[in-house]
Amino acid sequence: MTPRVRSKHGKFWRLSTSAALVAALATAIAGCKTTQSTEPAPSLAMASARSDADWRSLATEWGERHRANPDDPAVAINYAQALRGLGQRSQAAAMLEQASIRNSKNTDLLGAYGRALADVGNYQQALDVLNRAHTPERPDWRILSVQGAVLDQMGQHDEAQRYYATALRIVPEEPSVLSNLGLSYALAKDLPQAEATLRRAAARPRVDARVRQNLALVVGLQGRFVEAEAIARADLPPDEAAANVAYLQQMLSQQRKAQKPAQSNRPVTSDSRS
Repeated sequence: MTPRVRSKHGKFWRLSTSAALVAALATAIAGCKTTQSTEPAPSLAMASARSDADWRSLATEWGERHRANPDDPAVAINYAQALRGLGQRSQAAAMLEQASIRNSKNTDLLGAYGRALADVGNYQQALDVLNRAHTPERPDWRILSVQGAVLDQMGQHDEAQRYYATALRIVPEEPSVLSNLGLSYALAKDLPQAEATLRRAAARPRVDARVRQNLALVVGLQGRFVEAEAIARADLPPDEAAANVAYLQQMLSQQRKAQKPAQSNRPVTSDSRS
């Protein structure tokens, strides 16, 4: 499910990232140290965006199946995804922990558990589990991309980018990996490289709409709000695209205002030689 953040206009910022990342990126542009604290971008969800009612129905269905057969890894993975869709991330992680104990060699289950741990902020444990979800002899590009996203959330952007590069050697120009890589560059304060990478992702055929929204975000963070709104309009109604950009402008303005007092309070020094 795509995280959605209500703006002052009553609309939603529909990105593969949450408002926490918007804030983190805005802070990065303002020159402060930050770490990514949001869910990894695209592509590992059970399905595309669903309504809350859909997720509740799925949670009920898969919950019943899980209670009937708690040892089935596929059932556990689907149940966890439904719980995540409802925002019940801690419950999903706890359930997958028990399932992974019963199926300690199932790499699909370990991958889902690692992502669930990242969801709740247990980043180091997530990396430990994800490392067991594939092997150097049989690397999984999806897991590599999630490992990169977790490292980004820990502020280790250079290391994260090495994971994305490895994933892209397996699946060249895969848009979901490029999207994560672009956001990693943005968090590392390299907005031109972030934009170039996200444009590569957005140019791929049948690309997820969330990739274009990430591109709109990075373009907007560079102050090109009209262009950002035009990109967002490819997938959003005009009023929602405008609300997203207004939300971003507001966040950047708040960051600038927060910095002014700190700058004005710096001591004024004189050169004793003059």
